[in-house]
Amino acid sequence: MAERLHTRNLTAVLCLGLLLLMVGRAQAAVVEGVRLWRAPDHTRLVFDLSGPVNHNIFSLDDPRRLVIDIDNARLPGDVPDLGLADTPIAGVRSAPRNGTDLRVVLDLEKAINPRSFSLRGNEQYGDRLVVDLYDMEAKRSKTLRDYMDMESSQRDILIGIDAGHGGEDPGAIGPNRLHEKQVVLAISRELKRLADAEPGFKAVLIRTGDYYIPLRKRTDLARSARVDVFVSIHADAFKSPAARGASVFALSPSGATSETARYLAERENRADLIGGVGTVKLSDKDSMLASVLLDLSMTATLNSSLEVGEEVLKAMGGIARLHKKQVEQAGFVVLKSPDIPSILVETGFISNPTEARQLSNAAYQRRMADAIFSGVRRYFYAKPPLGTWVAANQHRGADRVYTIGRGDTLSDIAQRHDVSVDAIVRYNEMKSTVIRVGQRIKIPAS
Repeated sequence: MAERLHTRNLTAVLCLGLLLLMVGRAQAAVVEGVRLWRAPDHTRLVFDLSGPVNHNIFSLDDPRRLVIDIDNARLPGDVPDLGLADTPIAGVRSAPRNGTDLRVVLDLEKAINPRSFSLRGNEQYGDRLVVDLYDMEAKRSKTLRDYMDMESSQRDILIGIDAGHGGEDPGAIGPNRLHEKQVVLAISRELKRLADAEPGFKAVLIRTGDYYIPLRKRTDLARSARVDVFVSIHADAFKSPAARGASVFALSPSGATSETARYLAERENRADLIGGVGTVKLSDKDSMLASVLLDLSMTATLNSSLEVGEEVLKAMGGIARLHKKQVEQAGFVVLKSPDIPSILVETGFISNPTEARQLSNAAYQRRMADAIFSGVRRYFYAKPPLGTWVAANQHRGADRVYTIGRGDTLSDIAQRHDVSVDAIVRYNEMKSTVIRVGQRIKIPAS
């Protein structure tokens, strides 16, 4: 009797073990998709997963490879065509491993510095495994001549333009799968084109393509470029499609206070430059003096941010309905540079069908970019930084040249630039109000 009972118990344990093994295999994470983005300094590979996984990566030589082992996972079919041009990856292979795991091998054409991490699913995205392949090419360090050139008596005012989101982060999604990341990149590119065409101004795109940049790195890139102003472009969303209107944000006082504390606490930040293109450092100051200098810098920067934001908001009011009639303030990470006036522009609600249609229209994107640049330009002609072309030619502030685009009307252009149609007609000695695409007209001072 006891022996039969022991046999039954043993059988039950074996059956339970077998059942658990089968359940474990049944619950193996499925690789539902593989995506790839190329950034200026790295390539990002993202595995979309049906559930969380453990993983390990390691490099092999002769030939050069990166191996990605994913525990308890499977990939139905082959790895999709990822478009490997302009990446260090020559090919991608995959195969089952140990019966339950998945091995993915990247054949590499050049040396890379790999990093990887897992992201748990949330209300917007599922579980993901992210593998970043950082380029190993040596980057040229700035020389003394570079900085001397930037400090020359006729330097351009440099605008840092940050297109929000990107890569695996599409941002808000509107009707017909309109992605915020696509809209804001198009507006950012047009804004750069306008700035580069204007004497005394130049622009740098923080994100030049469809890839993701961490928020802190966006401000780091702006500081490295030594920009005079940082403009982050976004398109808002809300659960109700009725919400609408453009808005402009600057950093909140509480956000400035918390950033001051963080800045002083982090050793690498204490060695940073303060004052944009200035030369004040914190690393050689005692704690009290460093705190005072940083607080003064944050206060001055916040005031400048509010002023440039007001000009941009005023100009945007000429083409779009405004969500709020004053610059709002919030603790957005991308606004937390202590030495660079920074604003975040919400160009409209992509969740609103009417505004989504506008934001997807190239002509409207161009008008939005022109309004943003008009506000930035007006601010810098009122308060030009010393040593810039604009400061030396401030009296020429009325001579802005605008190129007519599709969908433009003279009344829209006049409203956008806060002047009358008659003033534009007289200033350009036009015989009528008829305009044509590609025509260049001068905008008189308001």
